[in-house]
Amino acid sequence: MDLCHVPAAREKGWYLALMAPNVKGPNYAWLDPSRLYCHPQGLQDCVADLLQPFQGDPIDMVAGIDAMGFILGAATAAVLQKGFLAIRKAGHLCVQTVAQPYTDYSGREKVMEVRTDAISPGLRILLVDQWIETGGTMRAAIELVERLGGAVAGVAAICIEDSEGGRWIRERYKCSHCVPSRLQPRFDHHQ
Repeated sequence: MDLCHVPAAREKGWYLALMAPNVKGPNYAWLDPSRLYCHPQGLQDCVADLLQPFQGDPIDMVAGIDAMGFILGAATAAVLQKGFLAIRKAGHLCVQTVAQPYTDYSGREKVMEVRTDAISPGLRILLVDQWIETGGTMRAAIELVERLGGAVAGVAAICIEDSEGGRWIRERYKCSHCVPSRLQPRFDHHQ
């Protein structure tokens, strides 16, 4: 798809066609959304679709998850005119942090951390990531926010797969994603 082309009919998720499939093998995610982020209207429509369910909800801050969640999270924070908090993989912050171990979508054990002075009790945080496949990364971010006394205002991602972890998140938090229901089975089974 041309990075300047905007279709006449822009229904929810039209920009998903901008994503490119994995050509490098099993150590990589199955889709790369970075072309979506390069498309000005695609990125705007993606953020608008993510925010639609949260219209009128009290949100104090947006937090994005390392690393691709930084892109969507920062864009979302800018639209909401809210601050942005980076939830990082361990070892990148030079200030006091709280850490949370997790298992990512590839089955690797990792640790995520957040600075201790950014979240005050009761602060309502919208958590944003690029993709929720198994839910391990998002669940670790949720645990960090809640351990510091923050409240999860919602969870937003391009796709929340119908996995055990995805269902756990959907059952407990208000969620938003960009995949139309008719396409969800293809994304759940990586087709």
